[in-house]
Parts: sequence; C-alpha cells; structure tokens
Amino acid sequence: MTTTGMTTTGSAQRARRGAQPVAATRDRDTGEDRRGADGRDESHAERVDRELMELLNELRVALPGVQFLFAFLLVVPFQQATERATDFQRDVYFVTLVAAVAATALLIAPAAQHRALFRQHDKEDLLRRSNRLAFLGLCVLAVAIVAAVVLVVDFLFALPQALVTGGVVAALLGWLWIGSPALQRARGARTDG
Repeated sequence: MTTTGMTTTGSAQRARRGAQPVAATRDRDTGEDRRGADGRDESHAERVDRELMELLNELRVALPGVQFLFAFLLVVPFQQATERATDFQRDVYFVTLVAAVAATALLIAPAAQHRALFRQHDKEDLLRRSNRLAFLGLCVLAVAIVAAVVLVVDFLFALPQALVTGGVVAALLGWLWIGSPALQRARGARTDG
C-alpha cells in the first residue's frame, strides 16, 4: 500500500486501521525478531532498504547547496573584479573550487553507486559505503563554505575580518554537523549501555 508515493510498513498499516501493534514476529529467512531496537516491525533487509532511501533523500537536501556554490565559483573568474584579487584570494579561491568539486563528487557518489549496483543484492555494503561518502562530502562541503566566506569577506572588507568570520562559520558548521550529533550519540550510548 502506498501513501503519497511512499510504501507504508505493516505496523503503520495496522495503526491506520486502529489495530493494536503485534508482538515481535520472527523473520522467515534469519529467524531473528523483526522488531528492531527502534520498535519498528521490519526485517533486516527492510531496515537496510529504508536506511538507504533515507540517506539518498538526505543527500537531496545537501546537493542544491553545493551545486549553487560550485556554479558561483565557475562564474567568478569571468568577472572583471578578479583582476585586482591578491595572491591569497586566488589561493583561497582554488581551495574553495577544489573543495566544491570534491564535495559534489562525494555527495553524488551514493546515488550513482546505487544506480550502478542496481540488483546486485549488496545494499548493506552500499549503505555503509554511502554513509561514509556522504559524511566525508559534508565535511569537504564545510571546507568549501568556510573558504568561500573567507574569500568574499577578504575581497570586500579585510583579511582579519575574513579570518574571524571564517572561524565563526567553521565553528557553527562543526557544531551543527558534527559536534551536536556526536554529543547526542554519546548520550544515547550512555542511556543504552
């Protein structure tokens, strides 16, 4: 059964019909309980499928940002103002451009590999690899964003302001993208263990 283009799980279908959730059932193939640690009634294969689709959907959020940054960087060299750029600004531009290209490659790789490995029955390995690629892509995207901020602020104002602003942006991205989730994961590990 589909709802707004998404497949619903058995427990969601039962809940919609007003039925009580059933006790954990056993997976026919593995003999394991179907109800996972998060309380979902799904087999291992269903969980891997769901997690892979969640990852690919999350990447749809990140890609427009990196594509916009990359497009901006491709236009910059053709502006007349670049003639007065300093050597430092050119170096920062180079770092920003390479980081944007690398982030684009890393963030698109999971979708490309998912398509290239279609029906190869190795989704769990694809999920692990895609998760690593996506995380690395976000880290490189953070470098590109910080470098772009440093470049623009240095060009419009001064190097000290650029370095301070870049440091603040790096701290913000580091906390929101890495620090806060790591803290949440550590809290979850303490409550689970």
